[in-house]
Amino acid sequence: MNGGDPRPTALPQSFGRLRLRLTAWYAGTFFAILMLLGIAMFAAITERFDKDLDASLAVAANDLARVARARITETPVTTAVLDPATDLHMPDRELIVVDSTGRTVGGQPIDPHLRRMALDAMGLGNAGFAFNTPMGLRRARAVRFRSAPGQTLVAIAVAREIEVEDRYASLITAFAVAGIAAVVLVAAGGWALARKSSAPVERAVLHMRRFMADAAHELRTPLAVIRSRADVALQRSRSPDDYLAALTGISRETERLTRIVEDLLTLARADAGERPIERKRVFVDDVTLDAAEAARALAERRSVRLQVDAFEEASVVGDETLLRQLAMILLDNAIKFTPAHGSVRVGVRSTAAGAVLSVSDTGIGIEPSQLPHVFERFYRGDPARTPTRERENGSSEGAGLGLSIARWIADEHGASITIESVPSNGTRVDVHFPLAAGAPAVSSS
Repeated sequence: MNGGDPRPTALPQSFGRLRLRLTAWYAGTFFAILMLLGIAMFAAITERFDKDLDASLAVAANDLARVARARITETPVTTAVLDPATDLHMPDRELIVVDSTGRTVGGQPIDPHLRRMALDAMGLGNAGFAFNTPMGLRRARAVRFRSAPGQTLVAIAVAREIEVEDRYASLITAFAVAGIAAVVLVAAGGWALARKSSAPVERAVLHMRRFMADAAHELRTPLAVIRSRADVALQRSRSPDDYLAALTGISRETERLTRIVEDLLTLARADAGERPIERKRVFVDDVTLDAAEAARALAERRSVRLQVDAFEEASVVGDETLLRQLAMILLDNAIKFTPAHGSVRVGVRSTAAGAVLSVSDTGIGIEPSQLPHVFERFYRGDPARTPTRERENGSSEGAGLGLSIARWIADEHGASITIESVPSNGTRVDVHFPLAAGAPAVSSS
């Protein structure tokens, strides 16, 4: 890695607040649903009880009318003729028979609510009513009937309406306790769910912040070199050779800057899923051989021998351009980290499991502690292990993005990359591709 890692490692505190808000939303939503469910259940049970009570009172009023019709045989009616409490044994029911004037058969006054309901029943045939009294809410049903002598009377049955909370006080209490416990459990589960659901976002944000910091750091170096070379060249008049050397250096840094920007664009499009992947049968041996011919000039310029091992015909389904880029990245890395007069070998073989692309070198190798990090973006390992020619030039030719791109290309093709390395004794990289199936044969040669 570069000296002084500028990458942020701490997540913003806003994620903690986000988890708290998500947990509050989970618990609040569940509590609201639980309250609505409880209210709906309470209303449904109350309505059911009221209907059952009204039906029971209607039966009682009809029974009272039947008994009264049978008992009343002469007029005027007297209390001695009919005593509902004696003739009908209905616990918790008050039974009353009233005449057309709204008074009881015995001439006793009744509750104004009952009198009004009796008069309604005289006209409608039956009536129902609920009213409050000092003893609580009461419900009543009234039925009109005619006695044997032809007198129009009204039979009234009255009962106290027992509230749902009175009947099921212990059940309601248990429901409330269970609801509170459920809200607490939902809050705890919501916190865990919020942490789990926000973890990918947190990783993405942290990755983005690191990526932006690394990109800024990598871009700053060639820009600083370009500016310093231009400033030095402009400080005073120089010979044509000096200007040529300055422009050559600026061109080299501009080229490096261009490669970094292109790699950043490739990774950004890959992360966004905007890079279309062509799917057709491609021969890995042909693609790799083409890449090796292109890399040979680079190897010769650095006095590195590029040796092509035996190539076996091996096909995969994928994007020919990306596969060539993958081979070029591996060859470029191998050449870059191989000292002068070293060698790089490349080959392709076909196995029962698929195709294998191999690139090995006799270069400086990789420390075991660094192997797990080589595919990280902008990772370049220990600066002390940077090739001597790059240290002498004062800059690194790579930005640590090549292997990240190689890993992405491999993943898109269902391939895996393995690296074996011995410090100071070279590195071997194998890319294992799955078997091609169901695509027309298309050779790149």
